[in-house]
Amino acid sequence: MGRFKHISTAPVPERALIVGVDTGKGDWPLEDSLDELARLVNTADAVVVARETQRLDAPVPKTFVGSGKVEELVGIVRRMDIDIVVFDDELTPSQQANLEKAFGDPVKVIDRTALILDIFGRHATTREGRLQVQLAQLQYLLPRLRGMWSHLMGEQTRGGIGSRFGQGESQLEVDRRIVRDRISQLKHELERLETRRTTQSKARWDSGVWRVALAGYTNAGKSTLLNALTNSGVYAKDELFATLDPTTRSIDLAEGRKITLTDTVGFIQKLPTNLVESFKSTLAEVRAADLVLEVVDAGDENWRKKAEAVEGILSQIGASGIRRVLVFNKCDLLAPDELSELRGREPQAVFVSAATGSGLAGLLHRIANEASAGDVTLTARIPYEKGMLVKMVHERCQVIREQYEDGGLLVTCKASERMAATLAPYVTEA
Repeated sequence: MGRFKHISTAPVPERALIVGVDTGKGDWPLEDSLDELARLVNTADAVVVARETQRLDAPVPKTFVGSGKVEELVGIVRRMDIDIVVFDDELTPSQQANLEKAFGDPVKVIDRTALILDIFGRHATTREGRLQVQLAQLQYLLPRLRGMWSHLMGEQTRGGIGSRFGQGESQLEVDRRIVRDRISQLKHELERLETRRTTQSKARWDSGVWRVALAGYTNAGKSTLLNALTNSGVYAKDELFATLDPTTRSIDLAEGRKITLTDTVGFIQKLPTNLVESFKSTLAEVRAADLVLEVVDAGDENWRKKAEAVEGILSQIGASGIRRVLVFNKCDLLAPDELSELRGREPQAVFVSAATGSGLAGLLHRIANEASAGDVTLTARIPYEKGMLVKMVHERCQVIREQYEDGGLLVTCKASERMAATLAPYVTEA
């Protein structure tokens, strides 16, 4: 045994250097933004070994940071054996190419957008989710193709044999055409899936089911909350973007009404615009909801800024007008006086712990109140042959009394606007 040296086959995590520029114009303190970037790096299975910042009025067009800072970063990369340098803001294609040239092979240079796209690529499980990630990745890649063929572009300037054929440019154009064609195919396929999703959503609307969507900053505990409320086994983990694909579960409220709860992708500051565009069909689940539970990590000092980031994305997808309830999760991690102070500052919010179950009954009661806020009380005589409608009344309405008569079931109930419209042909003064 002693003659054989043990060699680990576990993958060695990449060593990352994260870099941020403070222009004094951002909504977030730079250190907080870099803390979040470090969590993103960890989620991507790399380890942050160093972080560097620079104060500038505006990013430098050529290399994002100043030339002196680039030299300093090169020294850190070589001294600390860095594999990847991650910038907190989006780099232009030329900035990325210039930085890669400064650091040299095999060091990789990426920005926050590329990092998020990589994480999304790892976590997308459904066909629609994978297509959405592919689309966003290709849209990000397209303007950056030129740098990938720079070695061939350089050949054209040297003259000599073969220089007249412009190998790099022709290959570049071929690749651009392939990428554009693939982008077009993905958009077409996603439009088809969105049409199907819209049809399914309309069917849920027609059925009278009241819909609740969970939205919020990534890692606020939305999936854990969904599991706790519905006793389901949705994947939940303490990492950013653990869930990408929407998950819908049904639940019966105490009053007898059936509702659906949908968990959606977590939001984040500086979420790439093309990623929001790609995931619009998924985020449509939020737009189609009757109520949005905005889930917040109660122990997060930056929860207000994160709530503003969520509000921005909800506005971007046309969901800002939907009724909303602020839900503070992870309240078990707060000291009693901290929780009391937070309750005083946010009296309209609901305070829960998905992990311990504390406050969940109160949350369900609040959902029931919101669901019945627009209800009308009516009496309808439903023919017995309309068995499905009778079933819907029992599932979707709060039945006050019912009586079996010769002409059908005479029922008095509290019904939502949609169910009232469905029952309109059978309403009677009774």
